Amino acid sequence: MSIKIALVEDDEIIRNNYSEILADEGFEVVVFGNRQEAMNYFQMSLPDIAVLDVGLQEERDGGFRLCSDLRRLAPKLPIIFLTSRDEEIDRISGLRLGADDYITKDASINFLMVRIEALFHRIEVITQSESVESKTDKNISALGSLTLDKKSLKAAWKNTPLDLSLTQFWILCELATNPGEVKTCDKLMQAAHICVEPNTITAHIKMIRSRFRDIDSDFDCIKTERSAGYRWLDKHDNSA
Repeated sequence: MSIKIALVEDDEIIRNNYSEILADEGFEVVVFGNRQEAMNYFQMSLPDIAVLDVGLQEERDGGFRLCSDLRRLAPKLPIIFLTSRDEEIDRISGLRLGADDYITKDASINFLMVRIEALFHRIEVITQSESVESKTDKNISALGSLTLDKKSLKAAWKNTPLDLSLTQFWILCELATNPGEVKTCDKLMQAAHICVEPNTITAHIKMIRSRFRDIDSDFDCIKTERSAGYRWLDKHDNSA
């Protein structure tokens, strides 16, 4: 099956270079030079994966706005930022808006291919798991104040929906369904069916905590274990 990648990049030379490389790798590529052009297309047809730059022509943060709009339009669509902006605040902003990965343009093409293929593999895994889960009644888990719905891929805390991306949902599932166990970044990547840098997992954890604290300012169920990973503390665990 041909994988369709939408590439949104305002620099024509860079856009053409990446488009050619991705096409040579066997992907079907559609390209756009600005946010509005891309959004017009997305409203009519969705790709399998979207690769976005942050700055788009006159819009310094046009890619962030596009990501937000696209995430509302397609909650499960894999989104990667491919940008020259490498500040932590930009990475966190991208993930906050629903991107699954954030890659800087100094990365090798092989590195980019690994990340794209990992996200495509996630599409296959989710499709297969949805087919299996549709035959069962065990899609919803109640874990204290946390509710996880693996069919709709949504979570709630104290009966209030959590605004999580798909990647963040799977990370939360891995932590919360294994309370007390330390989960390394590699384990969390496997759970979310992605291949990213450890600092991207760290940024996702920060966002997950932030989403909980938007609902409950006293939330402290995700503990960082320095140099090891993260673990979920249930209300009976006082070792933190």
